[in-house]
Amino acid sequence: MSKIQASSVRESLRGLLNESEEKKRNFTETVELQIGLKNYDPQRDKRFSGTVRLPNIPRPQMKICILADAAHIDQAKAISLDFMSVDDLKKLNKNKKAIKKLAKKYDAFLASEALIKQIPRLLGPGLNKAGKFPTPVSHSDNLQEKVDELKATIKFQLKKVLCLGVAVGNVALNEDQLVQNTMLSINFLVSLLKKNWQNVKSLFVKSSMGKRK
Repeated sequence: MSKIQASSVRESLRGLLNESEEKKRNFTETVELQIGLKNYDPQRDKRFSGTVRLPNIPRPQMKICILADAAHIDQAKAISLDFMSVDDLKKLNKNKKAIKKLAKKYDAFLASEALIKQIPRLLGPGLNKAGKFPTPVSHSDNLQEKVDELKATIKFQLKKVLCLGVAVGNVALNEDQLVQNTMLSINFLVSLLKKNWQNVKSLFVKSSMGKRK
């Protein structure tokens, strides 16, 4: 596969948006980029992983919780962000089931810098296992900006299968915003691949309920 043209990405996304417009859902559909890889052996080749921040937030509904010290609890309340204090974490009492439930409840976590080191002691490896170890926040950070940054960041990770899927937008974004996000995601992924475009077998975009384009 040689380099993809923005015009063909735009065409696919336009079709996807039109289809979503015709069949209005009672929720905002996510737009996913699905990539098929080739000439890769996940058993032998180095597995890659990388994150990139998109210019437009793909998942505004993403559920985030901050494991917070006193100062961050006040800030979290001010922006209606879910939070848990150290006492709340202690109450979980390293109960694996409760921690699993917590990891499932949220898409991502933030944590006050002062608490980061205590998390393994308070919660064990649960969040780490779920791939949701918290992102640290300092008191000089703007909490709302940190939340937005988390919502705008996507992760590419090769596991055991040769297909990847990431959220690159939602149907509430306009065509230009979706093209921007999708092109940046594709080019970033290609930069992670061993042989760049030669490792790309297929690329599709798909809305939650729509067909692959």
